[in-house]
Amino acid sequence: MRETRIGCHLSLSGGFAGMAKTAVSLEATTFQFFSANPRGGKSREWARADIEEMLRICREHGIGGLVAHAPYILNPCSSDPEKRKLALERMEEDMKRLQAIPGCMYNLHPGCHTGQGTEEGMREVAELLRRLAPYTAANPVLLETMAGKGTELGSRFSELGEILRMADVPGSGVCLDTCHVWDAGYDIQGGLEAVLEAFDREIGLERLLAIHLNDSKNARGSHRDRHEKLGQGEIGLKALLAVTSHPALRGLPFILETPNEAEGYAAEIRLVHEDRPC
Repeated sequence: MRETRIGCHLSLSGGFAGMAKTAVSLEATTFQFFSANPRGGKSREWARADIEEMLRICREHGIGGLVAHAPYILNPCSSDPEKRKLALERMEEDMKRLQAIPGCMYNLHPGCHTGQGTEEGMREVAELLRRLAPYTAANPVLLETMAGKGTELGSRFSELGEILRMADVPGSGVCLDTCHVWDAGYDIQGGLEAVLEAFDREIGLERLLAIHLNDSKNARGSHRDRHEKLGQGEIGLKALLAVTSHPALRGLPFILETPNEAEGYAAEIRLVHEDRPC
C-alpha cells in the first residue's frame, strides 16, 4: 500500500534543491511548486544539476508524490484564441521540462470559458489534454476541482469527468481541493461519503491522484475560493482530518495551500501526521 504523504506549496525561487531542503526541515513527505511565476513573466531556467540534487534529497528523506502547478494566468478554454494558444504553448513547455522529474504530476486549473459556453470550454480543455498526451506517461496531468467563480469550469465533478472522457488520455486525473469543493457546494463536512461516492460515479476514484488540503473562509456554496488555515475556517479541523484519514484516500499526496509561513506549515504537517492512522 502506498504511503500517504503530507506537505505544502513551496517557492521555486531558491531552486529545486532549496525546496527539497525546506521540505525536510518541515518534516514534509511531499511538496508542490509553481512551474513558473503564477502571475506571468518569463520562465526561469531549470538547471539539471539542481534537479538532480533535489531528487537525491527526496530519495534520501522519503519525499515523493511531487506536484508542479501551472501558472494561474493560463486559461486553456478562453474564448480568445490567442490566450488559448499561450496556455497550450506554456503548458507544453512545462511538460517537456518536467520530463526531468519523473513522476512529478502537473496540476492545472481548467480555466474560464469567458462566454463561449460550458460545452465549448470543456472541448477546449479536452483538446489541451490530448496535446499534452505525449508527456503524461512520465508526468500525469491533473485537472483541479474549482469553486465555480464566474464562468470557471470544474466546479462540478460531472464537468471534469466529461472532459477526461472526451480527452481519453491515459495518465490524466484530478486534484481535489477541499476549499474549492466546499465553496462549490459539496458537503465534505457533513457528507464526505456521499461526496466521494459522487466523485467515483462521475469521474472514478482511481483518477483522484492528489488533494489540496485547505480550510475555507466562506460558507458552503459561496463559489468564492478563499483558503483558510486548517481548523480556522468553515469546514473545520474534524472534517479535514476525516479527509486525510479516509481509507479511500490513503496513499495520496496531500498538499497544504493554507495562508501560512514555514512555522505554520510545519505545525499543520505535524497535526496531520499525528492524526493519521498507521
